[in-house]
Amino acid sequence: MRFFFPALFVQDDALSINTSVKALHDWLAQRYFRGELQDWTAALIVILGTIAVAAITYGIARFIVLVIVGHVVKRTPTKWDDFLLQRRFFTRLTHLVPAVIVYLSAALFTPPFFEVSLEVAVQRIATAYTIFIGIFLVIALLNASEDIYQTLKMSRNNPIRGFVQGIKLLVWVIGGVFLAATLTGRDPWGIVSAIGAVTAVVMLVFKDTILGLVASIQIFVNDLVNIGDWIEMPKFGADGDVIDITLTTVKVQNWDKTITTIPSYALIADSFKNWRGMQSSGGRRIKRSLHIDMNTIRFCDEAMINRFRKYTLLSEYINERAAEIEEHNQTHDVDVQQPVNGRRMTNVGCFREYVKRYLHENPKIHKGMTFLVRQLAPSKDGLPIEIYVFSNDVAWTNYEGIQADIFDHLLAVLPEFDLTVHQNPTGRDFQQIAS
Repeated sequence: MRFFFPALFVQDDALSINTSVKALHDWLAQRYFRGELQDWTAALIVILGTIAVAAITYGIARFIVLVIVGHVVKRTPTKWDDFLLQRRFFTRLTHLVPAVIVYLSAALFTPPFFEVSLEVAVQRIATAYTIFIGIFLVIALLNASEDIYQTLKMSRNNPIRGFVQGIKLLVWVIGGVFLAATLTGRDPWGIVSAIGAVTAVVMLVFKDTILGLVASIQIFVNDLVNIGDWIEMPKFGADGDVIDITLTTVKVQNWDKTITTIPSYALIADSFKNWRGMQSSGGRRIKRSLHIDMNTIRFCDEAMINRFRKYTLLSEYINERAAEIEEHNQTHDVDVQQPVNGRRMTNVGCFREYVKRYLHENPKIHKGMTFLVRQLAPSKDGLPIEIYVFSNDVAWTNYEGIQADIFDHLLAVLPEFDLTVHQNPTGRDFQQIAS
């Protein structure tokens, strides 16, 4: 180094940078050009020299990152460094090397190499480039952090993509302010104050983004929606599983495989149904009614009671109920010759008891949740017998199969109780009446 640039290695510690630059200029002029160094030649040497040094150091840094660091990262047992490598964090880090070289070379962009001092301008450009690369470094870190978080079990219930996107937006805003402050030489707080004057315009332009950021925070804090949840939002035509949650939107894959996009803030402003509670409870509600033709409801006679005794699920109930009714009627000296006197069993009551016992024996019915077979108010559609129970399988396909099997059986067994289902007359009914 002393051989090529002897003028830079003086012993006087108080030698200023300007003196060193002047000495370098004079040494180059005397050694290589044997005369006065032309201004444009001097400037060209500084520019090309700076570019060459920056390019060489950048190439060395990139080689170290891509070859050495990449090899080391792939051999380590941890995964976080792999995500940093995939998100090009180390590659972007190498871009800081030429920025530092250019910044340190700014002192050369002054007289006598240049007619006008460009030191401040070069330093500002190098600093601005450093800030720009710093923004991408932070974004790479955020992306890698999100990738690492996705490997955790809690990521399914607490997605952070909306938060990460919000932080990215904040990084760009802050980085933009510092970029503007660096290039203009102004105080960053002065630029922020200037931006405050157009806050209304900014809020109007970025309204959806701001609302989405606030909504993402509320969704995360209140645990309203997670990826994989089944939600219903008729206003937006959404009925399916949540597949993605971003800063501004929530994507729902409907059951017909179409995709519905919902603004994030709509989940806060409007109502929606989330079936997560049902899925996590382990039981799915079956609520459906059989409408009995009230013309077929009557008291049980002896022949009907004897027939019911042969039904395995009802035999115990019939014996106990018959003994209880007989004891009551004898105690109160009831004239059983008249059907309206005393207590009697009805075919619809026996049917309700059969439904209860049938559901209790069904292994697909959840026994730890609400279990109810009830009679609703009669209407023009007959007497509703409502089944209100929960299946122990929450998968949609399995649930529909369980529900269908139950009502297949009940509809088929209903005539055994001398009951019929109420339904509106069809063309066949009118043909039978006409014949």
